[in-house]
Amino acid sequence: MSVADGGRQWPDEVSVENARATLLQLLARAGVPSDDARQLIGLLEAGALALAHEELSGGRSAAGEKDEPYESGRLDGARDVLEELGAVAERTLVQAVGAAGEQGPAGERPRARRMEVERARVAVTPLYLSFTEASELDPEVTDEVLAAVLGTMSPRQRAGYAGRLTDFAADHQARLERMFAGYGPGSAITMHGRYSLLHSATSIAVLERLAAAPRELREEWDAVELPPAWLDGLSTAWNAPA
Repeated sequence: MSVADGGRQWPDEVSVENARATLLQLLARAGVPSDDARQLIGLLEAGALALAHEELSGGRSAAGEKDEPYESGRLDGARDVLEELGAVAERTLVQAVGAAGEQGPAGERPRARRMEVERARVAVTPLYLSFTEASELDPEVTDEVLAAVLGTMSPRQRAGYAGRLTDFAADHQARLERMFAGYGPGSAITMHGRYSLLHSATSIAVLERLAAAPRELREEWDAVELPPAWLDGLSTAWNAPA
């Protein structure tokens, strides 16, 4: 469609596929495996559809009166379109995380992929820095800790993990502020090994899992042979009296 046509200048199917292929090539040059790149693009596509569904659902007008057949029919049609949009978003998400998005083929949770670990790192770092400063004592096991954290979740749960972390930080803002002030970077116990995890951005991710899936987290923690004292120290700091 040309500009002279006066219609909406939306990308057509060929142009969308061209953009996807271009992004895949750029990510490949940066060393991102094709499976990880495709999953990331799929999550973006599913998310765009889900956000559009949420926006349109919130903008619907109240149902018309029973004696207004035109308005009633219009609302029924809008509802059908929204349902189909939601179904398309669901199918796109399934394509991104796999048909076994809830669990692996034998009921197990698959190991976290590189891109999933990186997404978790991107999500947790700004949250951590909103409560404390960067620490030179970061124990440098970010990937191992995040892999253990993500190991408690299905691929589908991992897809929405950034939002879960944000909600957790918002719900416990005051408690997190007290914890980092008392035990984190800049506190009087900055060199104590038991509280080393407070010097890592992963601490917020671990806390969220300790609250939501403590048994699964300890299983994954032991599996990758992380120091048990780190979990105990984080629990102590989290549960310290105000």
